[in-house]
Amino acid sequence: MIHMKKGKLLLATGALLLSVSALVACSQGGKSSSSDNQVFSYVYTQDPDTLDYSLSNKKSTSEFTGNAVDGLLEVDKYGNLIPSLAKDWTVSKDGLTYTYKLRKGVKWYTSEGEEYAEVTAHDFVTGLKHVADGKSDGVTLIQNSIKGLNEYMTGETNDFSTVGVKALDDYTVQYTLNAPESFWNSKVTSATMLPVNEEFLKASGKNYGAVSPSGILYNGPYILKTLTSKSLIEYEKNPNYWDKEKVKIEKVKLTYYDGSDQESLIRSFSSGVYTTARIFPSSSNFASTLEQYGDKITYSPQDSTSYYFTFNVNRQSYNKTAKTSEEEKTSTKEAMLNKDFRQAISFAFDREAYAAQTSGADAATKILRNTLVPPTFVQVNGEEFGKVVEKQLVSYGDEWKDVNLDDAQTTLYNQEKAKAEFAKAKEQLQKEGVEFPIHLDYVVSQTDNSQVQQASSFKQSVEAVLGADNVVVDIQKLSDDDFNNITYFTDTAAEKDYDLAGGGWVPDYQDPSTYLESLSPVNGSVFYYLGVDAGSKSPAITAVDFGKYAELLKDANAEVSDQAVRYEKYAAAQAWLTDSSLILPTVSNGGTPMLQRTVPYSRAASWVGTKGTGTNYKYLELSEEVIKTKDYDASKEKWLKEKAESNKKAQEELKNHIESK
Repeated sequence: MIHMKKGKLLLATGALLLSVSALVACSQGGKSSSSDNQVFSYVYTQDPDTLDYSLSNKKSTSEFTGNAVDGLLEVDKYGNLIPSLAKDWTVSKDGLTYTYKLRKGVKWYTSEGEEYAEVTAHDFVTGLKHVADGKSDGVTLIQNSIKGLNEYMTGETNDFSTVGVKALDDYTVQYTLNAPESFWNSKVTSATMLPVNEEFLKASGKNYGAVSPSGILYNGPYILKTLTSKSLIEYEKNPNYWDKEKVKIEKVKLTYYDGSDQESLIRSFSSGVYTTARIFPSSSNFASTLEQYGDKITYSPQDSTSYYFTFNVNRQSYNKTAKTSEEEKTSTKEAMLNKDFRQAISFAFDREAYAAQTSGADAATKILRNTLVPPTFVQVNGEEFGKVVEKQLVSYGDEWKDVNLDDAQTTLYNQEKAKAEFAKAKEQLQKEGVEFPIHLDYVVSQTDNSQVQQASSFKQSVEAVLGADNVVVDIQKLSDDDFNNITYFTDTAAEKDYDLAGGGWVPDYQDPSTYLESLSPVNGSVFYYLGVDAGSKSPAITAVDFGKYAELLKDANAEVSDQAVRYEKYAAAQAWLTDSSLILPTVSNGGTPMLQRTVPYSRAASWVGTKGTGTNYKYLELSEEVIKTKDYDASKEKWLKEKAESNKKAQEELKNHIESK
């Protein structure tokens, strides 16, 4: 799990470039290129510091090793889990035991393409033991899931045989869980669950995972051939790959890019060097790009990263503030505890104008996200999760009528609703002795120009709608170190020195809990961003009725037998969180303008794991021509329809994997 401060990841070169370098899946909309010159060429932005995929949870590792090593399952172009090294799997009736039957004859290869050993069930046991012994960054994903793993990690036992992973024979691996997890299989697509060859691990010693092609073994679609720091990374298709017919690209060539010359991407694309290119609306060559490629600009799909603002409803530190009196501090705190006030801020916030600061006016709506859980993250009996949330949300009040929670929608911005909610809040707060205007300290890094521009946009829209005599947004421009030290790098709620700050969340597995439990008042890993430590008895928890949210989460988590009911209950929790307006969703990653010579929607696509990202090249097809906008849009519509049907079918077929005895 990754918690991120707003701005840095959203605006980082790598997040914008590599997440869109190749799009998700459909086999129409462009003419596939011949097999004579199947080379994908683009850029990368960060060198890996290790190739040990078991221990590193960094994207800079997984985006490369995800092409090199296969696990039990992978995903298809619609995001469905499909067989990979496991040709089939079953789950016990009680949901506690998952058994995977492996393909025979799949081999490990060195970076030189030499056969090393067969991939067996024992490699998955070795992989998990390496994760545990090495205290992997990603072990929290499974530590409390697999029976006995937490006890082994904490030193309660040093006997790994007590951990719930077993090689029943060379081609059968079995995992035993502490409690049923309907989303367990989505976890096996993570790097943490990949196999490791024991002999190679021991022979390599400290050199295992070294940042060199020879640092690991390969059983996946590609083998790393070149890895030169801040220069060049090259893969070649594994000629002996077990599923080589699905690998359309023979070679991948990635050149290091530090972000300093945005115009170079288009230049290299136009000259035929790059297969795709990110477009920057603020770049000096944007006008000429628009003239040349105006009918060929496409926008990447929104991904699973959700960004949001948090209200610090229990602020304890005031080292970074524009407030000049204790009265202002008290008044702001009382205002933030008032739900009508928070809703007023949310409805007064022009998210489209905010997004335009980084994406440009034309693409501003394409990255908007209105809920913590993406509205299409899961389906409930064939209906999108977001639509189920909408139905539950209207029960909280008329202010939620006609609100569309879909991605890329602007209905949360409503000046009339903002003024109405503020009027209710002001009347109540004045009775409590609150003085106006309310001053909100909004912290940003002064070195991040885009972040500053976004803050200014937020200030402008809120003050324009509610009136500066009622609400003043005080932008606190801090050094990058100071900013990090009161947001991202703090360990306690007491150190959170702001009224408003940004955060974000990347999911770990395919279940709404991966988002919603992060803000649990009981044990949420980022709950303290709200100014309260999880598990505490702060009066602020009572004041904002966080006990209700905790009850909704507990009820949803307890439902392990009926997935649809489970999702409905998590939709209820999301509805409560939306109504509370304690966090204000803003944008996602993706939605970025680009040019491409890849067939739209021809690659694997997934919200989670390492097998369906924009940096995986299995299934991806190249196009001889630059894809036209109209063809891309047509492909997208077709893909969305096919995806809905495919996802529903996949859900229905899950019952076929349940053991009869």
